[in-house]
Amino acid sequence: MSTSSPRGDLPVVDKSDNGKTNAEQSAMLEAPEHVLSTLEQDGTRRWLRPKLSTGYWWKRRRSVAYALIAFFVALPHVRIGGMPPVLLDVPSRRFVFLGHTFLPTDTLLLALVMLGGFLTIVLATALSGRVWCGWACPQTVYMEYLFRPIDRLFEGTVGKGGKPKNKIEGWRWFARFAVYLVLCMVLAHTFLAYFVGTDQLAIWLTGSPFDHPVAFLVMGAVTALMMFDFLYFREQTCLIACPYGRFQSVMLDRQSLIVAYDPNRGEPRKKGKRVEGDGLGDCVACNQCVVVCPTGIDIRDGLQLECINCTQCIDACDDVMTKVHKPTGLIRYSSQDALAGKPPKVFRLRTVAYPLLLLAVGIGFFAVLSTKYAFDARLIRGKGMPFTRQDQGTISNQFRLRLVNRTNETRTYTVEMMDPVSATIHEIEAEKTKLESNGTTLVPLMIEIPTKAFGPAGNADGRIRVTDDAGNERLLRMQLLGPRR
Repeated sequence: MSTSSPRGDLPVVDKSDNGKTNAEQSAMLEAPEHVLSTLEQDGTRRWLRPKLSTGYWWKRRRSVAYALIAFFVALPHVRIGGMPPVLLDVPSRRFVFLGHTFLPTDTLLLALVMLGGFLTIVLATALSGRVWCGWACPQTVYMEYLFRPIDRLFEGTVGKGGKPKNKIEGWRWFARFAVYLVLCMVLAHTFLAYFVGTDQLAIWLTGSPFDHPVAFLVMGAVTALMMFDFLYFREQTCLIACPYGRFQSVMLDRQSLIVAYDPNRGEPRKKGKRVEGDGLGDCVACNQCVVVCPTGIDIRDGLQLECINCTQCIDACDDVMTKVHKPTGLIRYSSQDALAGKPPKVFRLRTVAYPLLLLAVGIGFFAVLSTKYAFDARLIRGKGMPFTRQDQGTISNQFRLRLVNRTNETRTYTVEMMDPVSATIHEIEAEKTKLESNGTTLVPLMIEIPTKAFGPAGNADGRIRVTDDAGNERLLRMQLLGPRR
């Protein structure tokens, strides 16, 4: 029997006395029926066509989904103080939330907003599991309540779902593609409105694409991505692309609410009728919880990252339990500890720490927000000599005043010297103090101070007032420099 090769880089073929290789003698591990919920045994794509179970939870999710779709479409058209509630103007580096304009210099505010959003998702997950995935995620909302109904319409499975009995004619595929394209274009334009505003979007829509080629290409790219997602990639976005499922192991605890199968009541499972005292569980192995699952998993296998808590398995199982005269709730909203018979704990580390952190972030956000004004004003000392002696015996200091107009209207600003009262500001050019909406400028200031205003150390405290034509004002302090006595 050969046990080695004359060359170390060549594979060794180990044969037994009957001439079979070790691999042929050993039992080969075969792949399961589905390697992944969307992957067949031979590695090909498994296209999911889940059946539809229109039960208690599905109807409530439908109401939430259509309300969210209407909210998403209508939000860019709403105005708060003349501005949309949400505007992410990346080219202009301007972000609007609920009537407040945030600039890139508002780093702390933007960081607090992002941290608050993250903590909100983490807290919601700790309390209610993947409620975001099943009830509010745009991928789930649009896939299950907009695009799958279109599939069922053209496949002839309206109201029931599942695999069509007959082959789909070519014109149906073409018509479905056309409907998908129109809907994705509408969604792409709505999505674009969050970044450019509806007014600018209307100009682009009514104009020629050659007048705004970049915007046209962006819209086309977003439409193409949506077509790829909803027409081809579909549930794989949740299973492969989205990191949320991978994070759930650290975001959930054993008290978190999840969609779960009760093995204590359901096992052992068996098809057919039940006889009193046969020792069988309530699960009749009908497999309906699997055929309705939009991600193709079996909820009876326990908590899985592919589960998006869509509750379709709950509705399907409750329907079967009603038909076989068994109590509903074999699959239900529960927690791992509840299934194990442990009492619920409302107050635990996550449910106490996350709200406290979220409260601290909220207080910090509003505290910083309260320091924001209708305009920003900041003094910058001029370059060169710290002070200059003038011919008339006074001392001059050079500054630059940076002004940022945070309002949605053109504003004109005035600058007045408050302290020392004997100091004066040289006349400022009018065009330097007029700013358009969200404009910014640097205004050169030359301040003259009598020599007697300086202390022995050669310095003096100064203060100026900046006022806009709407009555908003800012008081700025400075250190004036001069000769020592």
